[in-house]
Amino acid sequence: MTTHEAAETATLSPQGSSHGSVLGWSLAVLLREWSARVEEASRDLPQGVRGYQVLSAVVHDAPPTQAALAARLGIDRTVMTYLLDKFEGCDLLERKQDPSDRRARRIVPTEQGRRLLAEVDARVAQAEDELLSTLPPEDRRVLLALLEHAATGAAPAGEDRCSAVARTAVLTREA
Repeated sequence: MTTHEAAETATLSPQGSSHGSVLGWSLAVLLREWSARVEEASRDLPQGVRGYQVLSAVVHDAPPTQAALAARLGIDRTVMTYLLDKFEGCDLLERKQDPSDRRARRIVPTEQGRRLLAEVDARVAQAEDELLSTLPPEDRRVLLALLEHAATGAAPAGEDRCSAVARTAVLTREA
C-alpha cells in the first residue's frame, strides 16, 4: 500500500465498519486537519502552535506569572523559561516586576506581540472557516454551538479553554 493509499484509507468514514465510531472518527479527522492548519497559521511564532497558545494566553488574560502560565499550559517551568526568552528576543512579550510581589515577574505582551497575535488569530479563523467550508453557514454555526456545549459538559471542572487545547496538543503529539 502506498503512502497516498494509506492516507485515503485513514480518512474513509467508518460507516459500515464493524469497528470505530462515527463520533470518534469525525473528531479525529477534524482535529488532525485543524491541527495541521493551525500549525501552518502559527508558523511566524516561536514554537508554532505552542507559541500561539502562550502568546494567546498572555494577550487575552490578566498578566500571568511565569510559573502560573507554565502550569496553566502544562509546560515544564524550565521549558517555559526558554520559550519566554525566545519571545522576549523577538520583542513579542516582556517580563515585568509584579508591583505587589517584587520576587515575581508578570508576563505582558508588547505591541508587536499583540499585532502578530491578531494576524495569527485571523489566519486561524480563516483556516477554521476553510475546514468547515463544506457546511452551509447556518450548519457551521449550529455545529460550533453544539460542539462547545458538549465540550463544556465533558471538560474537567474549572478547566479553561487554553489549558484544554494545550493538554490536547500534548496528547496528539504523543500519539
